[in-house]
Order: sequence, then C-alpha cells, then structure tokens
Amino acid sequence: MSQSKKIRPTESELEILQVLWEHGPSTVRFVNDQLNEDREVGYTTTLKLMQIMAEKGLADRDTSQRTHIYSPAVTEAETQQNLLTQFVDRTFKGSAMKLVMQALGNHNASEAELDEIKALIEEIETKQKK
Repeated sequence: MSQSKKIRPTESELEILQVLWEHGPSTVRFVNDQLNEDREVGYTTTLKLMQIMAEKGLADRDTSQRTHIYSPAVTEAETQQNLLTQFVDRTFKGSAMKLVMQALGNHNASEAELDEIKALIEEIETKQKK
C-alpha cells in the first residue's frame, strides 16, 4: 500500500488485522474462531469483512488452494501511526501536546512512566538538535 494512501480500517477490520498480525497468514475459519473468543461473530460476517479488506488493500488473499489464506497487507506500525495521526488531527487539532496533557491529566502516571516520558523527550530534543 502506498505511503500516500491513508490506512483507515474500521473497528471490525482492525480486530481482524490484529489477529493476522499476531498469528500470521490465516484462514477465515481461524480468524473467525479467534474473534469468537471475545464476542460472537458469524462466519459469513468474517468472510465478507475479509473479502472487503482484500478489495481495500488492507489484506492479501492467496487463492492458489481451495482454502483461501489471508495475510495483512499493511504493517501494524504503519496502521498505528496513521490512526494516531488521524486521531490527533481530528481530536486535538494536530497538537501532540494537547494529547499528552490530556492523557497525563486523566491518568496517575507512575514514577517509572514519568521517567520514560522524560527520557523520550530528551531523545527527541537530541535528534532535533542534530
């Protein structure tokens, strides 16, 4: 999938991608069984979603055998980055600072978490100075 094309999986498509990222290339039956561990999802619903995902370029489908095998066509990191960027743009008008302030304001960060945040800030500052 080209970098310019935005990755916009629906919530259901994202659940399927998470199964594919965790388990690798899989049949519709396997993915459906994994989804049914959390909530009941019909096989035909999973099949249709995975067919749509192949059409949208979110999944690749190997049709060389009777049982089709699906694999993710997008990486987990690429998808997370795109979804986070879209979320920050829509919800916080593109301000990462507002996102972080909201997250820290609504969560009692542990000392270890705060140390990690400080280390990340230092790392970013060092990269920007270069």
